Amino acid sequence: MALPPQVCIRGAGIVGRTLALLLAGARVRVALVAPAVDAAARAREDIRAYALNLASRQLLESLRAWPDAAHATAVREMLVHGDDEGRVHFSAPQQKVEALAWIVDVPALEQRLIDAVRFSPLIEVVTEPVAAPLTVVCEGKASATREQLRVRYELTRYPQHAIAARFEAERPHDEIARQWFNDCGEVLALLPLGGPGGHAVALVWSVDQAHAPRLLAQGPDEFAASVREACHDALGALTPVGERAAWPLQRAIADRWTGQLPDGNNWALAGDAAHTVHPLAGQGLNLGLADAQALASVIGTREHWRGVGDMRLLRRYERSRRAEVLAMSLATDGLQQLFAHSTDPLPRLRNWGMRGFDRVGLLKSWVARQAMGLERPASRDVH
Repeated sequence: MALPPQVCIRGAGIVGRTLALLLAGARVRVALVAPAVDAAARAREDIRAYALNLASRQLLESLRAWPDAAHATAVREMLVHGDDEGRVHFSAPQQKVEALAWIVDVPALEQRLIDAVRFSPLIEVVTEPVAAPLTVVCEGKASATREQLRVRYELTRYPQHAIAARFEAERPHDEIARQWFNDCGEVLALLPLGGPGGHAVALVWSVDQAHAPRLLAQGPDEFAASVREACHDALGALTPVGERAAWPLQRAIADRWTGQLPDGNNWALAGDAAHTVHPLAGQGLNLGLADAQALASVIGTREHWRGVGDMRLLRRYERSRRAEVLAMSLATDGLQQLFAHSTDPLPRLRNWGMRGFDRVGLLKSWVARQAMGLERPASRDVH
């Protein structure tokens, strides 16, 4: 890159690389900070899978970074079960879409983004931050840069851990994402992998923090039996594939997403560095990708006399994203809290509500379109 960068992106994960590609597409010069990864970390098996909505797929396809069909399995239906016969069913044909979401293997998506970045002449991958008119922090929820900027990360810790694992199921998943809530606020999801007719599923199980150590201490077969019991034998026998992973759950939002660095240049947060939500709706990465798209849009469509780090641009970005992030954060927190209490009459009311919701077509369609990223809160920009 002959000229100095206009934007320095700290963090080369999915959100950071997506933002770099979007900015390069708007003819903005980017320095992408990607620290070297040791060989042991590269060799470690990555079992993560994300549920990506239609808006995220369209964005990644525009960057030629969407994984092939073997690594992006369509969700044609979603079945959500309450703790006492409450049930909600979503289907792609009802919503007149190809799929409600896609379950995407993280390593495959990351590799597509790495390849796209490698071939962009406007992106320079560096190992240390460099000075630029705008620094964007995409380092994730444990961002060290955010801490250095003294941004308050308003954190609520759930008394839960998420456990992720993969299984080969006895019966095919039929491209259905299945989810179960129990009366302790725990949520188990089995997400389809491997394309149509596949038997592979990804488990994401949000469990009580006292329950998590017992599950993690179980041997592979015993753990598979626990999952099979919790999902009411929906897919028959489950054969573990690979290792398990676990992490504590939280929701958080930064008190400010933009500001000024000591050198007079400006900064912005995006992705998990700005916010995290409970994983029960599978919207975390979708929100982060929407951040990248919104920030790239305000920069790419700026008035010709504004620089990329102009504070008014950054405030437009922050306003445009806060409403959606806050709405999703409150919605997922509300669902988690709703199932966290088992005192009568709450169990009867919530399952009655699920059955009623399943019958209200317009409301259910609106919620589905929100989840697919097809309906977003309007925001007011002050120019």
